[in-house]
Amino acid sequence: MKKLIFFVLVAFGLAGAALASEGEGVHWDKAPSRTNDLPALQNGAKLFVNYCLNCHSAAYMRYNRLRDIGITEQQIKDNLLFTDGKVGDVMKAAIDPKDAKEWFGANPPDLTLIARSRSGHGGTGADYLYTYMRTFYRDAEKPTGWNNLAFPNVGMPHVLWQLQGEREPEWETLKEHGHEARIFKGWKQLSPGAMTPLQYDQAVGDLVGYLQWMAEPAQNHRVRVGAWVMLFLVVLFVLVWRLNAAFWKDVK
Repeated sequence: MKKLIFFVLVAFGLAGAALASEGEGVHWDKAPSRTNDLPALQNGAKLFVNYCLNCHSAAYMRYNRLRDIGITEQQIKDNLLFTDGKVGDVMKAAIDPKDAKEWFGANPPDLTLIARSRSGHGGTGADYLYTYMRTFYRDAEKPTGWNNLAFPNVGMPHVLWQLQGEREPEWETLKEHGHEARIFKGWKQLSPGAMTPLQYDQAVGDLVGYLQWMAEPAQNHRVRVGAWVMLFLVVLFVLVWRLNAAFWKDVK
């Protein structure tokens, strides 16, 4: 038993040392829930097509499914379909996979289910994406010139930097148990973007809301149906309970 405790303590000590040397990352912020907000979803779809679809595909989502969030087929053709494709086509990236691998070190992942696949101990996949898209910073040592607090050493550049501007994190160095640890304290704005910080956070919230919706377009319908089913079962239970009491009231 003593050996087991010793090994557990050693393991936690090594893990703590690794975290201290690499930095403890950043707490995932809670993403706003906008899967029922049609204007927000429409803005998120616009941001996704303009900024994400250049490199990332959404190979399990068709353009015509955007009609579910109030975008007409003509609007899709005029504003969201920039190739000679059809409205019924899936959302494929414009970049060549070979070029992407050469430029970024790997082919950018498909984003159809990204909001469901990125959940972890820090929160939901939406929380991760909301934090990730808001924690890019300038790093001259990286090939792309950018780094990220939520995903250190990420190969992706900050595609929304013109909206957010350029920032760098501010750190505080603390000593704990003989190891130095960097604690994230806040941001220093190096140059302004086209949006204010509040506007940028709202835009990222719209984009993340769209990614949530895209991961399961029928989610809201499923929740509504589920609520009615539960209500029906409650009413049915009451009726069956009273009916059972009526059947057995004369039996002693």
